[in-house]
Amino acid sequence: MFPHKFVSRGSNTLDTVGISDISNHFCEVSDVEVGQHFYWQLGNFQVHAQVLITSWVVAIILLGLAISATRDLQVIPTGGQNFVEYILEFIRDLTRTQIGEEGYRPWVPFVGTMFLFIFVSNWSGAILPWRVLKLPNGELAAPTNDINTTVALALLTSIAYFYAGLRKKGLSFFGKYIQPTPILLPINILEDFTKPLSLSFRLFGNILADELVVAVLISSVPSIIPVPMTFLGSFTSAIQALIFATLAAAYIGESMEGHH
Repeated sequence: MFPHKFVSRGSNTLDTVGISDISNHFCEVSDVEVGQHFYWQLGNFQVHAQVLITSWVVAIILLGLAISATRDLQVIPTGGQNFVEYILEFIRDLTRTQIGEEGYRPWVPFVGTMFLFIFVSNWSGAILPWRVLKLPNGELAAPTNDINTTVALALLTSIAYFYAGLRKKGLSFFGKYIQPTPILLPINILEDFTKPLSLSFRLFGNILADELVVAVLISSVPSIIPVPMTFLGSFTSAIQALIFATLAAAYIGESMEGHH
């Protein structure tokens, strides 16, 4: 596999000549990237510019919706205010169901932010014609189509999970790792590490797969497929946002209640 040979010696040990070259091969493999990306250089760091651009667009859409709907509040809501209050009530019910009546209110903004950002991000990938805008490298797509975005959202959920538990129980929160028996300590620790992994890869994989399927079908039958596939993409995008927000609220409620 490698051009370097291990030479056997009298003591049945292997000559380690070429180990450093082999490690260099592994380093080269680790630098391989899938697809092309458009980078911005910020000091000594490179950032994915296309993800930042689309994330800013999503943030502007949400901010514009909030400002326009709350600019002239009425006692009896109408129009945009009525729509925003309906969304708020939906998020409040979701958070209360997963966390419980007692301590759900402080977490409504967090769960709502997660749901709305993922929802609009997914819809932007299904509806907005990002590919019309050309970049020097890569192409624009939904922010959740990038693993960095989904991992960041999952890590925020994990931080909220530990913060909620420590705030409610203090250091006794860590006692759950040896329940019901200390033998389960490694498994309980591993469980908390797998939560952000499952959240991030579930969202990333579903959105990426949905966009790939839509792109292949549209390229195959461009005159028939686009409209129904756009509706299908919008539906699956909404479902993924709901799943992520529900699981995030469920994890926070679990840390506060102390049961699995």
